[in-house]
This record gives sequence, structure tokens and C-alpha cells, in this order.
Amino acid sequence: MRRIKPARIRQLVFGFYMSGMMSLLMSGVITCINTGIDGQFVLRWAPAFLVAWGVAFPLVTFIAPVAVKLTEITLRRFGDGNTL
Repeated sequence: MRRIKPARIRQLVFGFYMSGMMSLLMSGVITCINTGIDGQFVLRWAPAFLVAWGVAFPLVTFIAPVAVKLTEITLRRFGDGNTL
């Protein structure tokens, strides 16, 4: 049986937390903008958050490595990256 590499586990855990936090905040802000805050806000926000997280987690898991590579390319073009 193949063992999962620690780097892959780190990527999945990062994706879990990052997508959860971003989904929570963004769905809350957008729900607030679209419908306002009232007694039913949490009942509208919770399902929006769950849908957003369900989409965001796999996307972050696959997109984060691309973002890291693009960051490395960008910083390389501006020098060693320590000058920013």
C-alpha cells in the first residue's frame, strides 16, 4: 500500500482550513450584502457557507500549488524575493 507523503497531507490540511475560513467569511459578507442582517441571517448564511465550502475545498486543494508556483515565478522576476 502507498503511503501518503507529509507534503500532500500538509496541502490537504491547509486547503481544509483556508477554504473553510474563506468560505465562512465570503458567504457571510455576501449574504449580508444581499439580504441584510436580521433574525433569519444565520439560517440563510449556514447553507450558503456549506455550499461555498463544498466548492472551495477541492478548488483550493488543486489551485494552491499553482498559486505557489506563480508566486515563485513572480518573485524570481523581481530578484531573490527577499527585497520585497
